[in-house]
Amino acid sequence: MKANCWTGRNSVEVLDVPDPSILSSRDAIVKVTSTAICGSDLHLVDGYVPTMEKGDILGHEFMGEVVEVGPGVNPKLRVGDRVVVPFPIACGSCASCRAQLYSCCENTNPNAGISEKLFGHPTAGIYGYSHLTGGFAGGQSEYARVVLADANVLKIDSDLTDEQVLFLSDILPTGYMGAEMCDIQGGDVVAVWGAGPVGQFAMDSARVLGAEKVIAIDKEPYRLAMAASQGYETINFEDTDVRSALLELTGGRGPDKCIDAVGLEATHGASHVHLYDRAKQAVRSETDRPHALRQAIMSCRSGGVVSVIGVYGGMIDKFPAGAWMNRSLTLRTGQCHVHRYMKPLLGLIEQGKLDPTRIITHRLPLTDGPKGYDLFKNKKDHCEKVVLTP
Repeated sequence: MKANCWTGRNSVEVLDVPDPSILSSRDAIVKVTSTAICGSDLHLVDGYVPTMEKGDILGHEFMGEVVEVGPGVNPKLRVGDRVVVPFPIACGSCASCRAQLYSCCENTNPNAGISEKLFGHPTAGIYGYSHLTGGFAGGQSEYARVVLADANVLKIDSDLTDEQVLFLSDILPTGYMGAEMCDIQGGDVVAVWGAGPVGQFAMDSARVLGAEKVIAIDKEPYRLAMAASQGYETINFEDTDVRSALLELTGGRGPDKCIDAVGLEATHGASHVHLYDRAKQAVRSETDRPHALRQAIMSCRSGGVVSVIGVYGGMIDKFPAGAWMNRSLTLRTGQCHVHRYMKPLLGLIEQGKLDPTRIITHRLPLTDGPKGYDLFKNKKDHCEKVVLTP
């Protein structure tokens, strides 16, 4: 079969790879009908996430049709079912899964020892996201093996299109969880760093949850225009001092809730600040650029909440612990516990309260995957989100 594969830093190729097969009694094989390129995939391509190996199949946002099931799969899941696959793999029975902390599953990462060394404790397995998270083949392919399938798919029984439900695999629940962690109250002002796909969904979710004003912060005019088209305030951090602008928009108090939807590859409007962290990365004295996180903490009103859904992979420098502690800020974060949100968000889509399709700018065949990565990574042709069809 054809698949998008990591072949080295800044190198993605479409390769012929073996078809997946049932390896465990609860596995299923899915014929992929739609898959997408995620901002997190760029961290792999850029070399910021370790333990990638040449030939690894990329992709953790995918859906399709079940074409084979193992003998131990719950009979409620059958050949022919249309399913969306969440990116974290959950066992459904460990202490973390019982607490609905599915991305912290204690049983699905066969390389738990690697993640323990980096994070202190293991994380769940993740499709197509390095050997740090299990080395599982991803879903940017014609077929995919789904592990513990009866605990790790959402069946779609309605006539909603793939594009309406595909993002239930990751970025829509991630954006929603970012807003939910803010404990939004009526009248709240919510600022979102990053107007990429996750940031856009965090904004939409904040509005659904009752925010009075939502502010988008980015440097790309087309992303800010996309946010403005939904009625959100915008700040371009390349020509505006973000903290000053936020104080002006909030009567001098700062936003009630702040969401970092950027993560480890953030840039800064001041070149000398940005170069500082790039230099630290170059000499391996830090792995992540925390510009957005620092700015969110310094900008949030005292007693507010900073929600972090942008991906961080290692160590950061100059963390403003003093501001965090002395101003009674609450910091919440986590890889998304996707399974918790899939059904409720499906309901919001069916009710017309969320429209995930609004962020799609490019639709390409799977064999144009490398082109899609180039468009997305380098922000060519106003690329916001790429959907691939095998």
